[in-house]
Amino acid sequence: MEKERKEKLLAETRKTAEDYFRRGDYFCSESVITTINDALGQPFDPSIVKMASGFPIGIGKSKCLCGAVSGGVMALGLAYGRENPGDPMPDSFPNSADLHDYIIENYGSTCCRVLTREFDDFNSQERANHCIQITGEVAAWVMKNFIENEIIK
Repeated sequence: MEKERKEKLLAETRKTAEDYFRRGDYFCSESVITTINDALGQPFDPSIVKMASGFPIGIGKSKCLCGAVSGGVMALGLAYGRENPGDPMPDSFPNSADLHDYIIENYGSTCCRVLTREFDDFNSQERANHCIQITGEVAAWVMKNFIENEIIK
């Protein structure tokens, strides 16, 4: 894929995921999975978002694993997951681990509680903006992965 088209697609992916979250249409995990499913041409019914609905705010508001990361791993599964028992899935674990490591390297943690600890008020716009940014970053990372691995051409 040419560089200009790739950069445009990554920017659109980031913006779409961020806008879903910013408008309140979806939370982090839901925004990522919906954005990527749509970008792939909806290989899965849009109701797939239901699977992501328990992950926001660190799995059911427990502030554990970041919902955007959870959504990103689910989105990676759209391309790398298996459909039948016993099927091989050689690309699932390494790509999911790469996303995990990328977030650790760039944000220091994948834990919602740690990622948001600097915000005294969890309901503040500043904290929301931070989470919106991470959501966009995860969606763009998944899209970049799909481009580099020729899932999207």
